[in-house]
Amino acid sequence: MLSILQLLARLPLPLVHFIGVLLGLLSLLRPRHRQVMTENLRQAGLYSPGLLIKSALELGKGMTELLPIWLRPLDEVTGWVREVRGWEHVEAARAAGKGLIVLGPHLGCLELAGLYLAARLPITALYRRPRQAWAHTLMQAGRNRGQAKMVEPNLAGVRALLTALKRNEAAWVLPDQKANKGEGAWAPLFGRWAYMPTLLYRLAGASGARPLLFYCKRLSWGRGYRLVIEPLPDLPADHAAAMRIVNQSLEQSVRRLPEQYLWSYRLHRTHRDEMPPPEAPQ
Repeated sequence: MLSILQLLARLPLPLVHFIGVLLGLLSLLRPRHRQVMTENLRQAGLYSPGLLIKSALELGKGMTELLPIWLRPLDEVTGWVREVRGWEHVEAARAAGKGLIVLGPHLGCLELAGLYLAARLPITALYRRPRQAWAHTLMQAGRNRGQAKMVEPNLAGVRALLTALKRNEAAWVLPDQKANKGEGAWAPLFGRWAYMPTLLYRLAGASGARPLLFYCKRLSWGRGYRLVIEPLPDLPADHAAAMRIVNQSLEQSVRRLPEQYLWSYRLHRTHRDEMPPPEAPQ
């Protein structure tokens, strides 16, 4: 199987994205998948039939681009980043000597943003192990390159993130991921309550590191990517207040590039033993 995947990974990026477009169109034939995307877009006040289709196409591109990003040489892949906006914020954070918390939301090409950083500075990131052994092997080979270090989401992994920050390195955190029970707090996002991780706020409080928002925008026709780095306002010590500020910044970034957000992700799902506050989010 690896030989077949390596062969597919050698396809030109425009062709890789074209295949992704076809997969994205097919994904709209799945009623449940289409319903989740539609509900999330409506809740965010962004729904239109055109944006739904565009979002599905970008989702397909995100699936097919994983192979070349993970399997091609690191310098070739990072060379697809045609433009970087905001690198001065990385330099300022490193100059402050307290490390850098990288917030990588499900916006654009998440994998390439991480690899671009790993090619230039030490970065430690949490990851969730896939169920399939071959997928785990592929993920490890693709992500553990440059100066990247992948750690599992347990106590040892959290300590590794904090240690990286104390060494003035980078720690990668997903800001828009559904938290495990007991590891998050309820915060408003796109007009709904979401149970989101508090890890980044604990890391920021313990290290003094400043979080930055990172995402890689796909350029049209497979021309490559643009890496965007955005600073956040100063975060208060209160986690609830800090989460609102981060979520507002995330929403602003998503609204500038709505078709490349992962609207199929069920961030707002709830369970009977894990219910949001009764009042509507403000």
